[in-house]
Amino acid sequence: ATEQIKQGGTRRGANMGILRVDHPDIMEFIRAKEREGEFNNFNLSVALTEDFMKAVEKGEDYPLVTPHAKEEVGRLNAREVFEVLVQKAWESGDPGIVFIDRINRDNPTPDQGDIESTNPCGEQPLLPYEACNLGSINLARFYIPGTQGDSAIDWEDLRQTIHLSVRFLDNVIDASRFPLEAITAKVHANRKIGLGVMGWADLLYQLSIPYNSQEAVVLGEKVMEFIQQEGRNASKQLAKERGAFPAYSTSAFAKKDMGPYRNATVTTIAPTGTLSIIAGCSSGIEPLFALCFSRNVMDGERLVEVNPYFEQALKDSDCYSRKLMDK
Repeated sequence: ATEQIKQGGTRRGANMGILRVDHPDIMEFIRAKEREGEFNNFNLSVALTEDFMKAVEKGEDYPLVTPHAKEEVGRLNAREVFEVLVQKAWESGDPGIVFIDRINRDNPTPDQGDIESTNPCGEQPLLPYEACNLGSINLARFYIPGTQGDSAIDWEDLRQTIHLSVRFLDNVIDASRFPLEAITAKVHANRKIGLGVMGWADLLYQLSIPYNSQEAVVLGEKVMEFIQQEGRNASKQLAKERGAFPAYSTSAFAKKDMGPYRNATVTTIAPTGTLSIIAGCSSGIEPLFALCFSRNVMDGERLVEVNPYFEQALKDSDCYSRKLMDK
């Protein structure tokens, strides 16, 4: 079915398949991509429990449990299962892993049930029949030329952009039409949005900060703390104007006397592959894939892309050559 539904008539759909590590079929699931061409439209991940990881450390067996009857139907050695999982991930990139207990400790609406899965790229844990719309801020656009350190980031402009983005994403929920009534009900009950970032590597280039430095880590923590806090402030302001998300009264926020908020979640760090291409910036929080590379697109067209900050650095050091760049 996914093969037949394409975004814009060209981009294929994507699915996420997640199975708990204590499911009786777990070994077949881990080996599902051994055959070439199987599950092309699926990312696969194994939901690991904390009890399983403790059993891995100790080399102990753990129980396999039927999901409906909750009956033990067998046992496997946890370390052996984990080693097969790692081997298959090395061979094909799948399966990934999801720490399902850790995710549910941060479930903002636990009264609605446990989170069992995520969206196809894995960045957004969701309840059954739930959806979340995402948007990303290009951090490279907030650099103040000629400055360094914290003062090189236009914090006030970033604050305004965060508030505008939260309002925009909240509007998207009401403008959207979902294929199932169950999805519509769940989305409107929790109103989850995911404001993220892209252009992080580009910002570091402009600041002359190495990506793998402690300075970059400290700045990253400060930037994301700012986005998280201002995002929640914006959601709180929307709650005053439009009301809190309907499930707020039974949420973890209400129990902690936080909010009220318009949205059960506000931030998400997504890969932003297509978004960053459109915006012409580095993707997500990742370092650059390459300083210069060729992109093969539809109909066999080849596009050569050169990072603009790399190009400018060559010019600044008198190493730039148009002939060299054309090669």
